[in-house]
Amino acid sequence: MQRDEGEWWWDYLSESSPPNRAPQPPGPNANLPPAVIILSVSTPAPIPSDADLVTQCLRGDGDAFDALVRRHYRTAYVVAFGVLVHQQDAEEVCQDSFVKALERLDDCRDPDRFVPWLMTIVRNRALSYRSYRKVRETSELVPEIAEARDSPFRDVAQAELADRLTAALATLSEVQRQVVLMHDLDGWSHKEIAEELEMTEVRSRQHLFVARKALRERLGGSLFREYTKND
Repeated sequence: MQRDEGEWWWDYLSESSPPNRAPQPPGPNANLPPAVIILSVSTPAPIPSDADLVTQCLRGDGDAFDALVRRHYRTAYVVAFGVLVHQQDAEEVCQDSFVKALERLDDCRDPDRFVPWLMTIVRNRALSYRSYRKVRETSELVPEIAEARDSPFRDVAQAELADRLTAALATLSEVQRQVVLMHDLDGWSHKEIAEELEMTEVRSRQHLFVARKALRERLGGSLFREYTKND
């Protein structure tokens, strides 16, 4: 017997279905191909942009900031590792940088440029951490200086230079400390420092001059000569 398309109840009666199931008329997608049905039922939500997530963060949405961290952590790690060349230090700097970014999110004037803004924070934190690490490791460098001197007061010289150099470096501004450590301890040229710290070579030389002058005043002539003897 030929059936009309409207006789959907015929299929219902011919099915072995539970007795209490009420018949349902065909839905609006009944005659659509399967692929079309899937697309019409479920449409993926649009992926929010960085600007959208920043705006949500400023409104107090913690999940939005978590999304930013997941999205950009790898890039931040690469930037930090490029400065520190140390896995654990780079991870620590990344975590600290994201915390700083959250605290200073109001300073991100252009949410569309969140990534460059964030990477500036990461890079600066990494450079500061490297400077701190150099100060921390000074005590390991000083013995090499003192051992070259055949003096019964060698141990005293080591301790004095290490303590006074650490204290003197701590009085410098962050950029002065970065320049003097990069130049005098790492052996960077002013051209390399200028490129890394985004300044001119003239500015790098100025920072080094001011930093060395401050160190000379605090270390005294003899200790300062020990510090700069390989320059």
